[in-house]
Amino acid sequence: MSRPAFSRLPVTVDLPLLLQALAVIEHDAWRGHFNTAYFAGDWSGVALISAADALTELSPGTAESVQRAPWLNDRRWQQALQDLPLEIVSARLLRLGPGGQIHEHRDYDLDGPDADLRLHIPLLSPPAVDFWLDGLRMPMAAGECWFLDLARPHRVDNRDSAARIHLVLDCRPGVWLEQMIAEGLPSTPQPGAEDSALQRFQRLLVADPALSATLQALRDPEAFISQTLALAAERGLSFSREELHTAMRNGRRSWNEQWRA
Repeated sequence: MSRPAFSRLPVTVDLPLLLQALAVIEHDAWRGHFNTAYFAGDWSGVALISAADALTELSPGTAESVQRAPWLNDRRWQQALQDLPLEIVSARLLRLGPGGQIHEHRDYDLDGPDADLRLHIPLLSPPAVDFWLDGLRMPMAAGECWFLDLARPHRVDNRDSAARIHLVLDCRPGVWLEQMIAEGLPSTPQPGAEDSALQRFQRLLVADPALSATLQALRDPEAFISQTLALAAERGLSFSREELHTAMRNGRRSWNEQWRA
């Protein structure tokens, strides 16, 4: 049976206790995320549980899981999750600072029926943070627990003046967790459809042949990207070079796939 793209689990976590534990994390405990090509701004984390052979405590590994200092030294993390019968193989606090962006990517290690299942528990969730999964904005609120299939394309934009912090758990598949994912589906809030600045600019190109011709005349990819960003900015539309790169890659992929048998 295939899993859904997302589900808000019908469980209760002790958010006040988690926030108490978060408040005593030292500033210098946060480490920059290892996927440096995937983000702009501050994307950092604190490992609570991670593989013994991980290159960094935030990196994936294949060895058995090890409880790291924050988890061992502050039992509030364990107490807040004690009612959830999960086999946790990785637990991290992940922070996206104000103005930060996590560029679109897929976590291919989460693909497949035997792959770990990733749960997100928002701890600090400012209103102007957009988490996009497969073109849908996930309406996650602080204290909720969500399953997200992050083998699918996803990205995050923090347009707020405050940091976004999630507790992210990678768990082994199990009967209880699979049941919670299934039971949560009927009550999962409806996600918002994406209507990004890039999509609005793309609609402008369709409606304005002269504007479209200006860009079609450019053969150099870098010149095309620079001119596109400039023309969009003139019209009050702002999107990143990385978003445009992703759209161009997806466009080429769709063009190629239409010719496959």
